[in-house]
Amino acid sequence: MLGETGLWLLFGAIVVTVLSIDLGILHKKAHAVSMKEAAFWTCAWFSLAMLFAGAIALSSGRERALQFVTGYLLEESLSADNMFVFIIIFRYFAIPPLYQSRVLHWGILGAIVMRFIFIFAGVSLINAFHWMIYVFGGLLIYTGAKMAFQNEEHVDPSRNPALKLLKRFFPLTQDHHDEKFFVSLNGVLHATPLFATLLVVEFSDLVFALDSIPAIIAITTDTLVVYTSNVFAIMGLRALFFLLANLVNMFRFLKIGISLILVFVGLKMLGSMFYHVPTGASLGVIAAILASSVAASLLAKK
Repeated sequence: MLGETGLWLLFGAIVVTVLSIDLGILHKKAHAVSMKEAAFWTCAWFSLAMLFAGAIALSSGRERALQFVTGYLLEESLSADNMFVFIIIFRYFAIPPLYQSRVLHWGILGAIVMRFIFIFAGVSLINAFHWMIYVFGGLLIYTGAKMAFQNEEHVDPSRNPALKLLKRFFPLTQDHHDEKFFVSLNGVLHATPLFATLLVVEFSDLVFALDSIPAIIAITTDTLVVYTSNVFAIMGLRALFFLLANLVNMFRFLKIGISLILVFVGLKMLGSMFYHVPTGASLGVIAAILASSVAASLLAKK
């Protein structure tokens, strides 16, 4: 029985340990991530998340552990769609595979900090103003419907507000300078395409958080469950990106599945005043939609 403090300490120990191994040993030198390495780390992060779910079950019961697993699966499914946008951003800035891992590493660290702020703000809003749950529900239904008809190929990184702001303060180099984010040319500090990419990725994740945070709050307002499930999903994003980047054309119906999940979660929030959907049922619906969209994609390709 770890207790609340024990769970937070265990979570912190896992994240710090894996990040130290990742940054200090595995990715100390830039390299292109292979499919085998991406698959290994995707499985590793999933296993760690499930072990943490087991720790929650032992300490706080099965219901709380189910909420964690549901939140984790929800965040992973939303992140899968975000990965397609990241692919377009990397293409736009012509980032070689050798340096993509570095961008995603620092992008994920920034995302962890932003999610911390957003989650605590969102939970506080729901606790202080219960009617906000209906606002979040309506936002998710709108986003889900919009996503079903949106084409990522129309995403234009050059119009990103963060990139426009960067260009106001720093000139941008045309060429890459190894792993550097900034270089001095003729005595003037320039930002490199690598830093511009990182900035656009961070801004994109900020927009994604506006969907994912209300979605997971629909499952629970338990701060520990919401934050830890989000972080476990985010920490596996880099490996998931390199896995999906090579399989992007195989999952043509995944976007439809994710949009249906957002609509389901939004309806769940709007109907919460009349009926509480059990956590197990929510997990089943989300898993079934994901499995169906993947299966339909594979069958269509075959």
